[in-house]
Amino acid sequence: MSHTVHPFSHRLGIIRDWRSRWFAVGPKYRDFLTSDISLREYLAKKLRGFYVGSLDIERGPKSTRIIIRTSRPGMIIGRGGDGISKLRTDILNEIKRLKLPMSGELKLDIEEIRSPESNAAVVAAMVAESIEKRMPFRRVMKQTIDKVMANRDVQGVKIYLGGRLGGAEMARTEELKKGRIPLQTFRADVDFARDKAHMTYGDIGIKVWIYRGEVFADKSRK
Repeated sequence: MSHTVHPFSHRLGIIRDWRSRWFAVGPKYRDFLTSDISLREYLAKKLRGFYVGSLDIERGPKSTRIIIRTSRPGMIIGRGGDGISKLRTDILNEIKRLKLPMSGELKLDIEEIRSPESNAAVVAAMVAESIEKRMPFRRVMKQTIDKVMANRDVQGVKIYLGGRLGGAEMARTEELKKGRIPLQTFRADVDFARDKAHMTYGDIGIKVWIYRGEVFADKSRK
């Protein structure tokens, strides 16, 4: 029997790198893992609406580095860097409050996503934002897919919604796809993200797959 595997973990070590990069032995591993999960949960809530594509955590002997990739870097950095210094203070306060382990000083890096429409996490956030504004979900799905497919590096996209769509009593699922999504091909650059639209009658689950071509494809054949 086949199993559904997360497209990111499926390609780890092949075309994807780990989102947490550090080395630890014994009880330190458990502490660092707990710390990473807590920080990710905190930043996901804190930076909701900022279109964050990914969060990478690097731990060295002298510093802990958090890399935030977003399509709205100016909103996080703020005027004259006020936003980033406030965010750094908030993270340090959260680390102190939860008594999380930290090696060295905390460094924050904000990186801009050049093509937000080809990033699954950003697209999922856009869909969630539109649904929370009470826009018709079918129109949101169609418009988003057309916007994503307008990118020249995107070859396929699939959007899945699940929950009380349109405020219906009975929960159901809707799916829309354009192009192709080769999930079993290791060299296929498939980006995947999950998100939730928080409605008054419950959450609506969102899944987005974006296929951006093969990483090791022979360009001369095209």
